[in-house]
Amino acid sequence: MALLARSSASKDAEILVLRHEVAVLRRQVRSPKLTWPDRAVLAALSRRLPTRLRASRIVTPATLLGWHRRLSTKKWTYPNQPGRPPVSDETRDLVVRLARENPRWGHRRIQGELLGLGHWVGAGTIRRILAATGLGPAPRPRADPTWRTFLKTQADGLLATDFFHIDTIGLRRLYVLFVMEVATRRVHILAVTEHPSGQWVNQQARNLIADLGDRVGVFRHLMLASYARHFNNHRPHQGRQQRPPNHDPTAAIATNGPIHRHQILGGVINEYRRAT
Repeated sequence: MALLARSSASKDAEILVLRHEVAVLRRQVRSPKLTWPDRAVLAALSRRLPTRLRASRIVTPATLLGWHRRLSTKKWTYPNQPGRPPVSDETRDLVVRLARENPRWGHRRIQGELLGLGHWVGAGTIRRILAATGLGPAPRPRADPTWRTFLKTQADGLLATDFFHIDTIGLRRLYVLFVMEVATRRVHILAVTEHPSGQWVNQQARNLIADLGDRVGVFRHLMLASYARHFNNHRPHQGRQQRPPNHDPTAAIATNGPIHRHQILGGVINEYRRAT
């Protein structure tokens, strides 16, 4: 309130003095130490500055983006467990089995599938197990050409669908559902949601049919329902601590009994469950 009563000349003089003081301090301090309250104040006030002045401040736009990436990583990265517990032969054999039956799975994908079977194994441990058995991290081509042949012959009538996610300024994770016409590579962005569900995906499919209009009869394959069930009920997500969207934290996970592989979408995707 006191600043409002001061004259413009007085405030201009103070700005000039402050700018000179900052210039002197910059010659002496190359990397100032900022607390999180300091960062919050500077980030909020920097938005009010003209664009041409932002680059000369202590906190530049690149610095603000770096802070946001660090906050996002801290929120969504699963915390590392202290120590390195021993891995049983059963778990080691299961890691090798998953890698051999799913050549395109990375260490994190294998980690998520193991968690659904009641095993917590670090990604680094999985990497060392695969390296010791000669199964490196590089993806290998599929030995079975059936799926590739199907795509080539059915491309004109095929729609491919998938999700990708984005992290917002408020550290919310949003999922984007899109569909691509395989023959033309034309992409349709269907909708965005924070909590994907089967009912929500089905509604977006209905909206897509309405958008395609007369061309809807051209497409014969979508495989949407099976993939939606897999995505929501089984597929692990790193942003959800390797849990699927519909994970029930109260459900008990069995840690014994034989493990069976279930193939969906004609064998394109594998799911693993213990026999009940």
